[in-house]
Amino acid sequence: MKAKILVYALPALILATIHLAQAQQTTKIPRIAFLGTSSASVLSLRIETFRRGLRELGYVEGKNISIEYRFADGMNDRLPELAADVVRLNVDAIVTTPGSPASAAKKVTKTIPIVFVGAADPVGIGLVDSLARPGGNITGLTVLAHELNGKRLELLKETSPRIIRVALLFDPSSEPAPILLKETETAAQGLRLHIQSLEVRSPTDFDGAFAKALREGAHALSAAPQPIINTNRARVLEFASKNRLPTIFGNPEIVEAGGLMSYSADIADQFRRAAIYVDKILKGTKPADIPVEQPTKFQFVINLKTAKQIGLTIPPNVLARADKVIK
Repeated sequence: MKAKILVYALPALILATIHLAQAQQTTKIPRIAFLGTSSASVLSLRIETFRRGLRELGYVEGKNISIEYRFADGMNDRLPELAADVVRLNVDAIVTTPGSPASAAKKVTKTIPIVFVGAADPVGIGLVDSLARPGGNITGLTVLAHELNGKRLELLKETSPRIIRVALLFDPSSEPAPILLKETETAAQGLRLHIQSLEVRSPTDFDGAFAKALREGAHALSAAPQPIINTNRARVLEFASKNRLPTIFGNPEIVEAGGLMSYSADIADQFRRAAIYVDKILKGTKPADIPVEQPTKFQFVINLKTAKQIGLTIPPNVLARADKVIK
């Protein structure tokens, strides 16, 4: 009797095992790539925000989704190689940080979906056809950075009304640089400010840029939200503190590290929302059918400890508008 049961049960067990193996083979874990312009340490908060956004949608890294990370460490010339690397992995989607990685990825794939975060002017630099209809294999979230440059100058002027010459620290090789410079100079004219261009393409350029700022008598410093500056922020902050210069950035993390002020789109919220874009793509929506999202949240951060160190009193009307004050 037992032998007969075994004879009937064994084929059933074998068939069940085969079906289970086939099911495991067909249940593919999606794999995405995270392509960053800065280092892993600089981007740590944004990465964690993106992961949190994925978890809110039911994705757990290492369990039902896999993420490949590639970082250029502030060196844009590494991006083409890194982009080609993740394309060879045949990932299901590529998420890119602000700067040039989206363009680098777009040049090496026309099929893998790309989600950019924090692009300054995605239409102007040719990433998408329009915000409403991106076209191709790319979409994402824009920060409208060129419109924010004028606001940063306004806040500098309100904080320190006597300033006339503002040093603008930026990387001219970055794609949005021409727009950034033009919009900043236009805003400066209306505020009766003079912009001093400080170009930094590599870490070796900072000492010369700082010397130029001192030589031309800069009263304040505005730093563009670009990878080369984010990666070398300690040097920028040391220079500004030593020379008691009011500063404003497009990155709140730099204010946490000792900068005076920042004004920007809420980039953390954008990385959280990037997870929603990835989820839509993994469920079959084409990037061309997902409109580029403009920011709805903005963040103004002030560091009062830094203000005290450089001997600056923040006017009450400026302080009252801050979303976060570091004391």
